[in-house]
Amino acid sequence: MIPELLAALEGSAAAVIVATPGAGKTTRIPLALLGAPWRGDGRILLLEPRRLAARSAAQQMARLLGEEVGDRVGYRVRLESRTSARTRIEVVTEGVLTRMLQSDPTLEGVAAVIFDEFHERHLTTDVGLALTLETQSVLRPELRVLVMSATLETAPVARLLGGAAVIESSGKAHPVETHWRPIRTGTPWALGVANAVRREASDSDGDLLVFLPGIGELHRVRSALLESADRDAPEVMLLHGGLSLSEQDAIRRGGAGRRIVLSTAIAESSITLEGVRSVVDAGLARVPRFDPRGAMTRLETVRVSRAAADQRRGRAGRQAPGRCVRLWDESTEASLAARAVPEILEADLAPLALELACAGVRDEAALRWSDAPPTGTLAQARGLLRELGAIDADGLATDHGRAMAALGVAPRLAHSVLAGGARGLATLACEVAALLAERDILHREAAALDADIRTRLLALRDRGRTSDVDRARLERVRQEARALRRALPREANDDNDDVDSAGFVVALAFPDRVAQRRSGDAPRFLLRNGRGARLEIASTALARSEFLAIADLDGDAAESRVWLAAPLDETELREVAGEAILDQRVVEWDDRTESLRAVARESLGAIVLRERALRDATPEECARAVLGAVAARGVAALPWSERDAALRARLAFAHRVDSERFPDVGDDALTASLERWLLPALAGARSWREIAERPLGEALLQLLDWKSRADLDRSAPTHIEVPSGSRVPVDYAEDPPVLAVRLQELFGLRETPSVAGGRVPLVLHLLSPARRPVQVTRDLANFWRTTYFEVRKDLKGRYPRHPWPDDPLAAPPTRRVKPRGT
Repeated sequence: MIPELLAALEGSAAAVIVATPGAGKTTRIPLALLGAPWRGDGRILLLEPRRLAARSAAQQMARLLGEEVGDRVGYRVRLESRTSARTRIEVVTEGVLTRMLQSDPTLEGVAAVIFDEFHERHLTTDVGLALTLETQSVLRPELRVLVMSATLETAPVARLLGGAAVIESSGKAHPVETHWRPIRTGTPWALGVANAVRREASDSDGDLLVFLPGIGELHRVRSALLESADRDAPEVMLLHGGLSLSEQDAIRRGGAGRRIVLSTAIAESSITLEGVRSVVDAGLARVPRFDPRGAMTRLETVRVSRAAADQRRGRAGRQAPGRCVRLWDESTEASLAARAVPEILEADLAPLALELACAGVRDEAALRWSDAPPTGTLAQARGLLRELGAIDADGLATDHGRAMAALGVAPRLAHSVLAGGARGLATLACEVAALLAERDILHREAAALDADIRTRLLALRDRGRTSDVDRARLERVRQEARALRRALPREANDDNDDVDSAGFVVALAFPDRVAQRRSGDAPRFLLRNGRGARLEIASTALARSEFLAIADLDGDAAESRVWLAAPLDETELREVAGEAILDQRVVEWDDRTESLRAVARESLGAIVLRERALRDATPEECARAVLGAVAARGVAALPWSERDAALRARLAFAHRVDSERFPDVGDDALTASLERWLLPALAGARSWREIAERPLGEALLQLLDWKSRADLDRSAPTHIEVPSGSRVPVDYAEDPPVLAVRLQELFGLRETPSVAGGRVPLVLHLLSPARRPVQVTRDLANFWRTTYFEVRKDLKGRYPRHPWPDDPLAAPPTRRVKPRGT
């Protein structure tokens, strides 16, 4: 593998390396590149997805060189660095690379950038690679770019790197037996995992590595294991990203006795746990999913991908033959996704948007991506950055945005730290940001009962209860807060570090998550975006607050639960919101009273701060508000009188027979043209009752010019004069139209009456003298010849005083009965 790679890099600036777990690519390849002629005196950057992996790789390479870390091999991770002027291989976490690119897009002094474990496809990985390829393309064509993984689709990556060479190696991984043991149906999940671990511990030698999705599951499985552990049982240890680097290192190095290491995905790649011979895989992973509607990221538990399952399996064969137990059945294997979905397709893209803005990239499509960022999510992220003042109208970073990016925390938190520092809240803002960047320092049970961030701040300052606090997390938060405070500009000050200002600091980070208490006894709140939120505990100070600044809430679409918040007073809310608070004249329809409501309103999104009655609403404002109510209800809901409905039916008929001359008056068409025909008629109307008093038919006629109105009377006359002299109304609600007339009034009429210039015969409803239908026809001539005589026979006896001639075509039409005595 090494000779082939060195040869490829002599004539090319990129390569893709695929090597099985145990092949040693993470440590062997950077060391091999030290002697490459093209390197000169340039440094080699090795990117690792996690701090533990970065430190581990640096320590192993230094050991192979017989040196201390910080000599020719060093590392840089957040809050810790061990490098020197002699360092030529620098192992960094992915976020460090993007900050390097921000300060120097040319990467001067860097000869090669190696992206390790690329298959994990973190957001920072994709951003870092896209910007590095841009640097290589525009500024540094000699810069070598390598992408490495144990499980990777090589062809797309090779194309992305401009047709890079692909070098594959099987390595020297030891064989691993695979067993499938699904948890028995009905068994509690944590107990089922614990049972599988106990069985594997008895069937195998060496340490066990157990993959679980998250910290909560680690604790539950450990409790299940410890409940029935005997004196000689292996020690149970937890490994996750929340531990300090020294704690992670201690677990990585192993111990004197046998161990069961319960781990999140942190142990999936890049590191070797000494002594591990067996892997138990629960088959689950926890991934971030961004909800654009609520602008929140949630961690979801999903099925592991086949590639990740293979990575986990390989952990058992790093140092000797091993075993892997998968807690699902073998048939499930085929249903697993081949690879995990890249974070860039599902994550919050605010960090990416800020990186692009700092790099001067206005059009993301100009970069080369493994997967392009979704345009909608990216647009939303840029909208947030504009609101925070991080980018300008052209999408480029402002000075404030560059300062945010330099802090190395999420954009929201970075803005809060900088803005808080400028307002005399430097230490408090750093503490709040550090708390929000870390998992909750309160234990799970205590956190569920207390959503007030001030409780955490008091614990951080050793002024609150400590029995409910995770001490290790507490120390990490303190360390992060101190690092942020040191990174703030000199002008940042601490005029006010009272924890009661925490709501203001949280609102600086989450201006879209301020909320107003709803009326009533329950602690329910209305968010600025119109969604609901609730507190589970009604007796806290938070529950009684008029306003909240919410840092964390779940994604419930109906009403989200608030997990972390602080009180906010109206003065603070106004300062945070600034120009987003609008003074509005609101003339709107009130469905409850079925009338207009006119108010002067001061509001922040859905939150109403002030409201008073508006006395000077104009007729046009009122008419447009009523129009909005009609549009919402639909024109069918309008209070059409019989006369107006008849006119609309005539217009509908006229349109059917001549659509060029007469307008469409169907529901959809009338809704689309409300302003043209209805708006003038609504002037002064302020209630549904007053709308009912308006001549809607006359309003409809606004759709016709004077000629079309005359044509309407000819094409669709309201009445037809029959032989008796009566003017009988035509019912256009039916199709074809109907003429209901007493049979005797048509004596002598040979042809069926028609409309539309004789093109549409009417449907005749022939009535008895009592105006009851006796026959329906569109062929009057045929009726006289045939059916009339049957009808005559039936009706003559029932209505003897009415004429029933033998020849209806020769008889005079009549509306009257026969004179007496005839």
